[in-house]
Amino acid sequence: MPTAHGWRVLRLPPSWAPYVFISPFLILFLVFGLFPLGFSFWLAFQSWEPTGGLRAMQFVGLDNFRFAIGDEWFWKSLRNTLWLAVATGVPQHLVAIPLAVWIHGAVRRGRDLLTAAYFVPYITSTVAIAILFSAMFSKDYGLVNAVLHSVLGMERINWLNDAAHLKPAIALIVFWRYLGFNLVLYLAALQTIPRDLYEAATLDGANAWQQFRFITLPGLRPMIFFGVTLSVIGGLQLFEEPFILTGGTGGVDQSAMTSAIYLYRMAFDFNDFGGASAMSWLLCIVIVLLTWLTHWAFGPRKGERA
Repeated sequence: MPTAHGWRVLRLPPSWAPYVFISPFLILFLVFGLFPLGFSFWLAFQSWEPTGGLRAMQFVGLDNFRFAIGDEWFWKSLRNTLWLAVATGVPQHLVAIPLAVWIHGAVRRGRDLLTAAYFVPYITSTVAIAILFSAMFSKDYGLVNAVLHSVLGMERINWLNDAAHLKPAIALIVFWRYLGFNLVLYLAALQTIPRDLYEAATLDGANAWQQFRFITLPGLRPMIFFGVTLSVIGGLQLFEEPFILTGGTGGVDQSAMTSAIYLYRMAFDFNDFGGASAMSWLLCIVIVLLTWLTHWAFGPRKGERA
């Protein structure tokens, strides 16, 4: 409609209002989510070096996938990734579940403060954590070697420059960082289990272990499924900690080169964006398969509620 200054005010139908409010998210998702996903799928079938521009693309069919399947480094990076995913994911839940049960049942005062202390590493900068642990794992002046040498009398270990010890060091860092996140998940799930079940079990003579096995674990099962799924996806995408600790090289004998690091090097060090894209989709297939296995193992059974 005309205004005093000669401008027209655009009036949209009220039914458009929800879409206008969510449009910033949709625009960002299209630009930074959907478009890179589709472009990487297109690149998987192309041979392309970005220095030559878009016109330098050449369609190569499945050659990038054939190269990835036959690349020894890709399989080694995938083995490293699976090793780290298991070595970090399994202990996270085996420790977080009993720790959450103990905090929920035994800690009254300071429960929130204790939970926050465990959660702090999750929200701390990855760079700061990597620098801190680089100093702690130092061969000559690190705190870890100092404790092992003084308490157990062990020789000093070259953690960050020894292929046999680099992956365990990284696994310890990742475990320490994400333990608090899983702890918060299980504490939230424990609060949804009715206390009446424990009272009835106590009256029936069930001991603490029986209550944990037949009440707590079944009650935590949906959250275990959710937490393990996140651990699988996150573990197979592990990048920041090993990248910073090894300077982006993957460490001695590529012992800590994860699939994400190798994809990064393929694209930005070797300028093979087509091969990197093909490897990323192969890694996506592995993640989907392992996520399906997680759903089969921990997901709701037929007739159960999710």
